Amino acid sequence: MSESLYEKLGGETAVEAAVDIFYRKVLSDDRINSFFDDVDMDKQAAKQKAFMTMAFGGPNTYTGTDMREGHAHLVKRGLNDSHFDAVVENLGATLTELGVSGELIAEVVAVCEPTRHDILGK
Repeated sequence: MSESLYEKLGGETAVEAAVDIFYRKVLSDDRINSFFDDVDMDKQAAKQKAFMTMAFGGPNTYTGTDMREGHAHLVKRGLNDSHFDAVVENLGATLTELGVSGELIAEVVAVCEPTRHDILGK
C-alpha cells in the first residue's frame, strides 16, 4: 500500500507546523487578512489542521461545516478566485519554507483545487 500524502508530508507534526506558519503568512497578507478579522484563530487553526489531515489522507477527525456553508458569509463579503489563489500561494510558500518538495506541493495544490467551487459558492 502506498503512503498517503499526509504520511509523505510528515504526518501530524508536519501538518501542525504547516498550519501555524500558514496562518502567520495569511494574517500578514493584505490581500486576504481582512477575511480573518474577528476570527478566533486558535479555533480556526484547529479546524484547519483537522481538515488538512483528512484531505491529505490522514485520520478523519474533521467536524466542521462543509466548505460551501462555512465560507458563504465570506463570499458575501467579496471572497473570489484571487483570494483563493492567494491562500494557495501562501500554503505553497509555507510548504517550501518547510522543505517540502515541489512534487509534493503540486499534490497538495491538486487536493486544494477541487474545493475552489464550494468555497467560492459557485
